[in-house]
Amino acid sequence: MPLSLKERFNYNLYLWLFGLTKVRMINFVSPRIIDIDDTKAVINVPLNIKTRNHVKSMYIGSMVVGVDLVVGFSAYLQTKKKNRKIVIIFKDLKADFIKRAEGDTLFSCNSLKQINDAVNKAIETGERVNLPVPVTATVPSVFGDEPVAEFVITLSVKEK
Repeated sequence: MPLSLKERFNYNLYLWLFGLTKVRMINFVSPRIIDIDDTKAVINVPLNIKTRNHVKSMYIGSMVVGVDLVVGFSAYLQTKKKNRKIVIIFKDLKADFIKRAEGDTLFSCNSLKQINDAVNKAIETGERVNLPVPVTATVPSVFGDEPVAEFVITLSVKEK
């Protein structure tokens, strides 16, 4: 079920405040949460003067921010539902760039159930849990649903 207008506004407001107070690079690339539910999350990073490189495609750093956010925000929502203090970090990142991202880019993660399971395991065991999470980047305005990049980012969660 798609997000309501109010939910989308609240999530994007939180994302903006987090970027303003904690990680300024987030606000620099101007991401927007498009959809998030129990199974998937989608975040948009616009191609503009701040995110574009010299060949008019999305700069690699901007793409990594999109990957970080689609997985990190999903993990944050799982910890918020459980009302627990969980440390969310990333251990590593693997990237496969297939085509140039020459438009607004959607970052999609379909592993929210596995992220939820990892958070639950971290709470139960008190140990750090590492989970490789696949993320796909698409540019619907240029390539439709065809991926322009595929990432695997290792999410690492541990209860404080």
